[in-house]
Amino acid sequence: MVRGIGVDIIEIDRIRESVDRLGDLFLSKIFTTREIAYASGKANRFQHLAARFAAKEAVAKALSTGWSGEFRWKDVEVMNEQGGQPRITLTGKLRDVLAASTIHLSMSHSDTHVVAVVVIEETRG
Repeated sequence: MVRGIGVDIIEIDRIRESVDRLGDLFLSKIFTTREIAYASGKANRFQHLAARFAAKEAVAKALSTGWSGEFRWKDVEVMNEQGGQPRITLTGKLRDVLAASTIHLSMSHSDTHVVAVVVIEETRG
């Protein structure tokens, strides 16, 4: 059964501007160490950071609690499988809240925007 669906689109330049303005303060508030390292190794690191930001926002929207509930930015980590498929790993309270769920993630981008779609599926009752 589908518990929630979330979608987010973001301008890549919005992330670039936040990093330029706030630097490590922004990065360490939103992203895990592994996410930052992954993006830093890419030619267009802001595109990869924006994709992870959009995926985290999509998770928050799929939860339907927004930022007032269990959601914490760094409790949602977006990494890629060996073949490139993105996957979400949860930590903290969010891992417990969604322990009986599978999270499906799809991301795409253009030169200027990134979009992420998340479906939270209840897999155990």
